[in-house]
Amino acid sequence: MNRKVVRKQENSRSCMVCGLKNPFGLKTSFYELDNNELVGLFRPGESHQSYPGRLHGGVSTAILDETVGRAINCGRKEMVWGVTVEFTTQFKKPVPLDVELKVVGRIVSETSRTFEGTGEILLPDGTVAVTGSGKYLKLALDRIADFDAGEQEWKVAENPSDPGSIQIG
Repeated sequence: MNRKVVRKQENSRSCMVCGLKNPFGLKTSFYELDNNELVGLFRPGESHQSYPGRLHGGVSTAILDETVGRAINCGRKEMVWGVTVEFTTQFKKPVPLDVELKVVGRIVSETSRTFEGTGEILLPDGTVAVTGSGKYLKLALDRIADFDAGEQEWKVAENPSDPGSIQIG
């Protein structure tokens, strides 16, 4: 199904998942869709491998965790920050390197203090390769880290190739 992109989320400088200046990062771009799901587009390379030509399971878990954790901000004006309490990953298919992949995340429940979500990594043909689910504790950003948005270059990195819609499934 083709879904409309309604907003692009911020990237940072050094994050392993979204950091645009991290030489070993995934440099993932995140897009909020019209159905309140979040999609990340990324292209893992050799520095992300486990077995030759395959994405490391820990990296798969990291990008799923980041995507589900960010999905809480779909459609919100004020940022919600959270820390992972638990995360479970299930590996269904090998994930190749050097191809553009999609990671999808959504929120399935939320309280005043926590939220839970699910997600999956999709292969180029739409096949689900990895699934994940997690629980997060909402915390004020100053309780999580010493974060300076300017120093971390936390901003939307507009790109002419940003999609207006994304095919899911």
